[in-house]
Amino acid sequence: MQAPDQLGYYNILMQLFPRAFTESLASQMRRVDLPVKRNLVVPDEATEEVFFLEAGLASVVAQSADDQVVEIAHVGYEGMTGAHIVLMNDRTPNKTFMQIEGHGYAIASRFFVNALVNSDAAYDIMRRYVYSCELQVAQSALANARYRMHERLARWLLMCHDRVEGDELPLTHELLATMLGVRRSGVTDELHILEDKQTITTTRGKVVVVDRAGLEAIARGCYGLPEREYARLLGRDFRRG
Repeated sequence: MQAPDQLGYYNILMQLFPRAFTESLASQMRRVDLPVKRNLVVPDEATEEVFFLEAGLASVVAQSADDQVVEIAHVGYEGMTGAHIVLMNDRTPNKTFMQIEGHGYAIASRFFVNALVNSDAAYDIMRRYVYSCELQVAQSALANARYRMHERLARWLLMCHDRVEGDELPLTHELLATMLGVRRSGVTDELHILEDKQTITTTRGKVVVVDRAGLEAIARGCYGLPEREYARLLGRDFRRG
């Protein structure tokens, strides 16, 4: 994780915003603790607040009418929840919840949008960020369709590792199965493949990254493009390593 800026923010978007814009938000921001499983965006309901994470990890998941669920994107200290708000949509069928506990800042969506439309520089940053989110969703679809399970798992762990401080990822097999859209027993088998290649170790409720370069080699082309585009568009590379 990068060092805080002069105003003390770890969130990269907050660091990139013009100082006057960030200061204009200060009176409406609340620092909040974000426990595991807290819902940040509820499907098909007006999104009342957006969250700028300082620590922890949120998952964006798509859910079908018959309750099939798969993760499509991550949000960490590089971004914000509720990106649809920037596109002037007050709701989305997708859900966002905390996967790894953390903390951040909450801002009323209406106030944030009103502030954005009065700052061309801040709006440009958010448009670039939303585009990078679209790329992450597109690459998730590509990974799910064209890559093997252990390659997808390697990608998923790398994305978590990018956004969490340290090498220990507090992830259960049940959560991994839900996020990847597979059975729990299948996740266990795929974790053993990565362990056999000495890229990770696992204990109950925890995955430890021991060879990031090895994970990147396993993930092949399904990891890295959205991250590179984020760096190109926003001038900050949040990837580890």
